[in-house]
Order: sequence, then C-alpha cells, then structure tokens
Amino acid sequence: MTTGGLSAGALPAPRDLRRVARQRRLARLALACLLLLLACLAALMIGARAITPAQVWAALTDPTVLSPEATVIRELRLPRLVTGLAVGAALSTAGLMMQSVTRNPLADPGILGMASGAGLAVVIAVWAFGLGGTVALGWASLAGAAAVTAVVVPLGLSGPLHSGPARLVLAGVAVAALAGAGTTAILLSSQETLEVYRFWMVGSLASGGATRAAQLAELAPFFLAGLLLAVLSLRSLDSLALGEETAGALGAHPARTRLLALAAAVVLAGAATALAGPIGFLGLVTPHLARALVGPRVVWALPATLLIGPAVLLLADTAGRVILPPGEVQAGIMMALLGGPVFVAVARRRPRG
Repeated sequence: MTTGGLSAGALPAPRDLRRVARQRRLARLALACLLLLLACLAALMIGARAITPAQVWAALTDPTVLSPEATVIRELRLPRLVTGLAVGAALSTAGLMMQSVTRNPLADPGILGMASGAGLAVVIAVWAFGLGGTVALGWASLAGAAAVTAVVVPLGLSGPLHSGPARLVLAGVAVAALAGAGTTAILLSSQETLEVYRFWMVGSLASGGATRAAQLAELAPFFLAGLLLAVLSLRSLDSLALGEETAGALGAHPARTRLLALAAAVVLAGAATALAGPIGFLGLVTPHLARALVGPRVVWALPATLLIGPAVLLLADTAGRVILPPGEVQAGIMMALLGGPVFVAVARRRPRG
C-alpha cells in the first residue's frame, strides 16, 4: 500500500528518528569537546613566550623538567587554564539557568546586575569589615548577587507594565547602575579599598600560581553546589518551557524549579565573580551557541554549555595575551568586545509566528 507514491513502510519510525537525533547531538557534543581541548592547548602554548606541544607535554607529565617553559606552564598558565575552565562553566551555566527561568534570551548575570551587586558586596566587605580572604569575599559576592536577583527578577517579570524581555533588561540596568554608584562612592572615599578592587574589577584569569590554586580550592564547594542545583532543575525546566499548567500536569513544580535554577545561577555567578572579577556577556553568548548546536532542550543544552563556555573564555583570554604585545588585554574586556555585537543581534531579533 502506498501513500502519494511512497510506501508506508519506508517512513522512519519515531523511535528511529529519536535515535538519529540523539546520535547527532552526541556527535556535536564531541565536536564541542574537541574545541575545548584545542582551546586548552592554545591557552598553554600561546602567550608572551611561545611554547611547543612537546614542551607542554613534558611540563605536565615529567616533574623533573625544570626549564623556564615548564615553570611558565606550571606556575602561570596551568592555574590560569583551570580558572578559565571553572569560571567559564559557572558563568555559562548561570546564563542558561536565567534564560530558561525567565524565558528571556537577553538574560545574563552581568546584564541583569548580578555582577554589579556582587562587586558592591565585595567592596563593602573590604571597606566596612576589612575582609580579604577568598571564602569571605566569596560569601559577600554570593550575598550581593542574591540581593540583586531578588530585586531584578520580580521587578522585571511582574506588574501591569510588563513588556517582555525589555523590562527585565531595563530592571537589571537600573539596579546595576545603583550598585555601581554605591561602589564608586565607597572607592572614592577609601584608597585602601580601591587598591584591592582595581585589579579585580576588570575581570581577569591571571594570578600567581599558588595564590590561584588556593582560591580555587576554597571556592570549589560553591562551584560544585551550583552545578548540582542546575542538574537537579534540568528536566523540570524543560517541562516549564511548555507552560506552567502543562508543567504541573507532567509532575513538575514550577515554583520549586524556578527557585532551584535561580539559586544555581546566584551561586555560580557569585563564585565566578569572587574568583575572577566581573566578566560580562559570557552567560549571554554561550547558551545561544549551545542551543544552536544541540537544540532547545535544557537537558542537552547544559552539557553543551559546560563545554562551549570555558572554550570561549579561554580563547578570549588567549587572544588578549597577544593582541597588544608586550602587554595583555584582560579576559573581561575581551568578552565585552566579543559579546557586545552578539547582544545587539539578539536584542534586534524579532519573534516569528
């Protein structure tokens, strides 16, 4: 029996279609993994001192090698690489969580004011309480990011004047401006606080090897906790994308899902900001790249985000080392240069249908 000249048996079964789609997503994730590996290799090889792959391998595998190149890799570039992996994964995941919860393609920890709130809290912690440890500043950063989120999200998603994504962005810009004004006022009144803050504010992956290793160890629980919260909210976020009534019928709890996802975004963005300073646009750009690669489902977008985010940040940081020799451009500035055009393109996009 045929239908329009095509036998019914020739049509692929739904199970076959799902298997093919899954294989394609896995293949694309493998490509993203390869991109991340290449970005890691570039981060170790490229800089003021060019290092060959053989020298990189020797420095990483043979502790008896004590050449200048091995010292550069172990004490400078490897800690910087690990920082880029942690910060890139955290900020990208935070952006994915916020875009999924708010259904806003412009949502980003930086654009919605979380980085500004974290920065203000860090400045207050240094100025008022004399805090300087990584864990203490990490808690302050988390508190600031949470406070801003508690203000921006309800303000941007409710009220009779709700106007979609633009309202949320405007709320984030307004709160970020207030936080920035408070930060500036404190810094102008305290030279000591300014000295601590000015190296942190530009957003950089660079630091002394031993110092960075200690900071990573102290903040690791925050990164792991935020990632766990994100994983726990994955399937419910996919259900929530169908609407609250449909999500409830599928067994999801919309309020709990939003709380888990926003908590994940706050913890991850706060920890990343405490470690590397405010790095904007990464949380905006990466989720769009991930969805273009594997589709809109959050279950697939999260692993793609965890691969693409660190790769983008490491490539931006590597480019910043060589773009203006003999100095370097910090990763936060490079991400602003790369992310600005993407933000404009996403903001200008019009919904269809």
